[in-house]
Amino acid sequence: MPTIAIVGAGPGLGRSIAKAFGDNGFSVALVARTQEKLGNLAAELTEAGIEAAGFAADVMDPASIAAAFDRIKERFGAVDVLEYSPAAHAPVPGLGNPGPIEASRADIQPQLEYYLYGGIAATEQVLPAMIERGSGTILYTTGGTSQDPLAGPAEFTTTAIGSGALRSYALKLHQATADTGVYVAHVPIFAWIGSGGPETRPETIARHYWTAHTTRDGAELPYVAL
Repeated sequence: MPTIAIVGAGPGLGRSIAKAFGDNGFSVALVARTQEKLGNLAAELTEAGIEAAGFAADVMDPASIAAAFDRIKERFGAVDVLEYSPAAHAPVPGLGNPGPIEASRADIQPQLEYYLYGGIAATEQVLPAMIERGSGTILYTTGGTSQDPLAGPAEFTTTAIGSGALRSYALKLHQATADTGVYVAHVPIFAWIGSGGPETRPETIARHYWTAHTTRDGAELPYVAL
């Protein structure tokens, strides 16, 4: 049975992505900071007939990411799909959003660790094996300011920088893996998930992830939620 690892799994988009892949025969490894919440989500998926388990880790701590993926591999074996979507649903120590006039290097560094370095840490756990076997999918999710910094208010400066760096990494990795059998893409979401019409619902957005995995078309999803 193939496995998807969702880093940044939560009750919104993460759960919907888990269901989209789980309903298509995938086991689901859920990664986030709080084991109790992961356990509840895994139990919900299990009740729905999807094999799932939670593995606590902090994307700002590469060692904890490595340890979580060791446990994932022990439980499920190889990871076939990695979805990386860190999304803070509660305050994260060190993360803030001062405007560009006030922002310092000290403000920007944690955002780079949260988005870019966390994404690289997760990628390092799966990419070598994917390249070796010639198959695999990696999808990176960010908000719309990663693609268009003017899409959000000035107070989103440090988030735009951190997520924009992850976007650049994703696009260059797509380019570098083009002939390896590994598909890499970036998913920008221009909406507060669940805040608008049907197109912003997490289950609607999640279907685009399954389509990206199966069609393997393009370095960046054109989908924009309004």
